[in-house]
Amino acid sequence: MLTGLEAAELPADAIEVGRIADAWGIKGWFKVLPHSADPEALFSSKHWFLLPTERGAQSFSGVTRLSVKEVKVHSDTVVATAHGVDDRTAAEALRGSRIFISRSSFPKAAEDEYYWVDLIGLDVVNRQDEALGCVKELLSTGAQTVLVLEYQQDGKALERMIPFVAAYVDDVDLKARRIRVDWQTDY
Repeated sequence: MLTGLEAAELPADAIEVGRIADAWGIKGWFKVLPHSADPEALFSSKHWFLLPTERGAQSFSGVTRLSVKEVKVHSDTVVATAHGVDDRTAAEALRGSRIFISRSSFPKAAEDEYYWVDLIGLDVVNRQDEALGCVKELLSTGAQTVLVLEYQQDGKALERMIPFVAAYVDDVDLKARRIRVDWQTDY
């Protein structure tokens, strides 16, 4: 029985940060598949908002709030336990649940570090104030992160990629919702 879930509303600034994969052990712990290689938001928030799995049996419906007791890294995975999830059966009932956390609960980013979610939607201009596009997504290539911009040219939707590294990125202004880069329109 899931006594740890309480009906809730999804916060306006909620960000999906992962999914519950399966039960882990017999004492109510569960495995979490984070959407980020650095899942600090999972560790910083004591309240997760869950939406039920889209596939298979659902043990709850609507948005629920889960009060997290502990989150830790174990081998190459993240595991967690929560109030009211006291045994393996309760943990299994959470399988497939999508995890959301309020953006305001994320830890503060260090200087010159940004959460990807904060960069999506920003306009990108070059040093000559020419519009290069809007950040559609970011890609991790292993060596660096790449901004994927979408823009229009001759009525066609196109993409442009710019490495998100100091050699090309002059400034990120979250308040103005703009990134200034050393990049030309014909690159």
